[in-house]
Amino acid sequence: MSASALRSRLASRALAGLRAAPARPPLSNARRKVSSTSTKASVHAGRAKALLYGSALAATAYVAYLYTTDTRAFFHRYIVPRLLRVVFPDAEDAHHAGTTALKTLHELGLAPRERGSSLQTPELSTWVFDTHLSNPIGISAGLDKDGEIADVLFGFGAGVVEIGGITPLPQAGNPKPRVFRIPATDGMVNRYGLNSRGADDVARRLRERLRRFARSLGVSEQEVLDGAAGVPPGSLQPGRLLAVQIAKNKETDERDERAVANDYVYCVSRLARYADIVVVNVSSPNTPGLRDLQATEPLTRLLSAVVKEAARTDRKAPPKVMVKVSPDEEEDAQLEGIVEAVRRSGVDGVIVGNTTKRRTGLVPDGVRLTAKEQRALMETGGYSGPAMFDRTLNLVGRYRKMLDAQPSGSSNGSQKLLFATGGITNGDQALKVLNAGASVAMVYTSMVYGGAGTVTRIKSEMKSLLSK
Repeated sequence: MSASALRSRLASRALAGLRAAPARPPLSNARRKVSSTSTKASVHAGRAKALLYGSALAATAYVAYLYTTDTRAFFHRYIVPRLLRVVFPDAEDAHHAGTTALKTLHELGLAPRERGSSLQTPELSTWVFDTHLSNPIGISAGLDKDGEIADVLFGFGAGVVEIGGITPLPQAGNPKPRVFRIPATDGMVNRYGLNSRGADDVARRLRERLRRFARSLGVSEQEVLDGAAGVPPGSLQPGRLLAVQIAKNKETDERDERAVANDYVYCVSRLARYADIVVVNVSSPNTPGLRDLQATEPLTRLLSAVVKEAARTDRKAPPKVMVKVSPDEEEDAQLEGIVEAVRRSGVDGVIVGNTTKRRTGLVPDGVRLTAKEQRALMETGGYSGPAMFDRTLNLVGRYRKMLDAQPSGSSNGSQKLLFATGGITNGDQALKVLNAGASVAMVYTSMVYGGAGTVTRIKSEMKSLLSK
């Protein structure tokens, strides 16, 4: 057989085989539907699972957000302060790191704040300088020296926030190191020396804060300052007051009364528009000669100049003026001289007191200091801590009695107010200084050791004591 015949025969067989092969039956409609349904069910199940996991993750993140930004959180009191002390052996470094962190967290909406029942404190509300204050707990100057985190501190629950001290011109303060911890007594010694960026710098920052607030309401700055927004022009928050503390520059000779007055007057001219209260600091122990200004005659002239300048503030109601006095001026004659200066000048109140130069009676019985803590205690500077409380309480009672015995010296006959600061660490102590005649109890060092929830805790303790 030829090759061509063989190929033709094989091709014929192959074609016959293809024709003879049974056709594969098509898929039935039922099987198609089952397969399609199965696929869709699998897709839906995957989507449901992803949604469930996503919802759980979102809920967990939201709960974590609420907890970590609540001042009542455990770690704000017991972990963060200790962690700062470990990470930053120098207390000033810890201070700057804390301020920077709070400022950043606030911009991100993540700063700690009061939440829930902590906000409801009607039993603690009180009238202070014609303002129905949400509560009588304040934060003293020093934590926010340059007006960077005032709104964060208000978020901690304080009724009054005091920023500063602020000097006319920028100054570096004393050489470092200048802040020393004494953990055994929850105390500190500082000799900052009124380090400040200066009145102009702080005024710009406070004005920008005011502008943002005015823009958010669609009103002008002046309308906010004149009360059209329904909030105090300093705090920009209902039921809160912003105090701005001012002082003289270190280089200004305290013996030159005109130069000293000019320092304070300049600060008032730049900062009073943005303050509910202007605080005249004549009691820092770390500025040479500053406490000499507490003598009756020079103090009267200085305070009169400040009151006069504050009255010129370009807004409907000028800020109140208070003077911050030393806890070391405790002789009756010294207190009487300060009270007389307050009466003559027309100042609206007194903040009692400041840090102390004294070193006796600061270590409770049974408390032993380490060698490092002993060295810290003896450093030059002002001491602050719980050991100051008894002195503060005593001075508040005495100032209250002397102020009430004097004619008010104000045009409307209103009572001179007292704010108390020094050693206040709990609700019981806050109530004691309020009952002794203070209108506001202020904290500082207790926040360094107690963290962001200190004000919330003190208010909670006060509420519990008042309900008994």
